[in-house]
Amino acid sequence: MTDVRTTEVDPPWEGLTGADLHAACMEAARGGDRRGMAKLVDELTPLVWHVARANGLDRQVAEDVVQTVWLALFTQLDKLRDPRALAAWLITTTRREATRPFGRRTQPLPLSDDVAATLQSSHPAPEDEAVRADRDRRVWRAFLRLPARCQELLRLTVLAGRAEYQAVAEAMGMPRGSVGPTRGRCLDSMRDLLAGEGGGR
Repeated sequence: MTDVRTTEVDPPWEGLTGADLHAACMEAARGGDRRGMAKLVDELTPLVWHVARANGLDRQVAEDVVQTVWLALFTQLDKLRDPRALAAWLITTTRREATRPFGRRTQPLPLSDDVAATLQSSHPAPEDEAVRADRDRRVWRAFLRLPARCQELLRLTVLAGRAEYQAVAEAMGMPRGSVGPTRGRCLDSMRDLLAGEGGGR
């Protein structure tokens, strides 16, 4: 029996990651392959969602922004010159869309003890949960004391990963080679803040 390999079995992005995956999916989508766009949405929606939420939007408004950003990409699919720069384009477009109109922005809600108590935990022991909740609050407080640029850089690098440092660099307006060192300095600052309030290094 002949081993027939088709695009249904092996799409062109099979085995690819990062910018190579995005480029292959975009090229397929431009050729009319709906699976290419579906793969992009599946891969990159978490990034778009996180950028929207990081700009102070509540869940409902963030959902609107995510849909708007993907619609913008669908309508400009043939105009994006460099498919490998897709992640950077999505980050930039989401940040721009999330700031308008200004009136829909809301302040993030603090994690109160009452809210924390309702969260499901994989650790049934109350003592373990209390320690975890206290640690998380200290980490979050230290994070919020960092400069805004450090906060955004850490969010993007954690979500996008090392493979997308170029996208992060373009979105942040900084050289790619400085993303790693700057991230390291931001993490060092956060560790110092944690140590200063007894959080340890």
